[in-house]
Amino acid sequence: MRVVSMSGSLRENVGKKDAKALRRDDMVPCVMYGKADQKMFAVPQTAFQKILFNPEPCFVEINVGGEKHMAMLKDIQFHPVTDNVYHADFYELSDDKTIVMSIPVHTTGTSVGVRKGGKLAYKQKRLKVKALPANMPSEILVDITKLDIAQRVKVQDIAAENYTILNPKSSEVVVVNSTRAAATAESSAEGEAAAE
Repeated sequence: MRVVSMSGSLRENVGKKDAKALRRDDMVPCVMYGKADQKMFAVPQTAFQKILFNPEPCFVEINVGGEKHMAMLKDIQFHPVTDNVYHADFYELSDDKTIVMSIPVHTTGTSVGVRKGGKLAYKQKRLKVKALPANMPSEILVDITKLDIAQRVKVQDIAAENYTILNPKSSEVVVVNSTRAAATAESSAEGEAAAE
């Protein structure tokens, strides 16, 4: 799993007035919970670029007041006009507590159906995964080599080791759809077979 580092400073005062002052200075008010005590802190607006402009999931190592905490971004709010980050919630990770994250689906191999002219379609580009932090995958790889036209991979077909996929087992993940070119090739192949 990718780890993004972030440094912040503890907030001395908590309230709307303080939050407004922080935002004026291009700082984002944040809260981190998950362990015994909540931590209120602020980080620079620019610190979120590595998280927001990269589709890959990540853990966040937050350095606050000289202490490092491993966390995950739980919730984020944006300013309705400027699109700047307005507020962020982080959940501090524990080695023995499971977490849920949205993990991207990637495919491996070249499908038989695609070689015949079919088109691969993603029904779900991300899946909800529950795992201990150490077992959280950074991607879910789906082997599509044997997929023919009109065949699909469902959640139940994915071998999940040390983690659980929470999406319904019968829901489709990828499918090879037929195309006009594939249908034409198929009917001409059938015509040739009939003529023999």
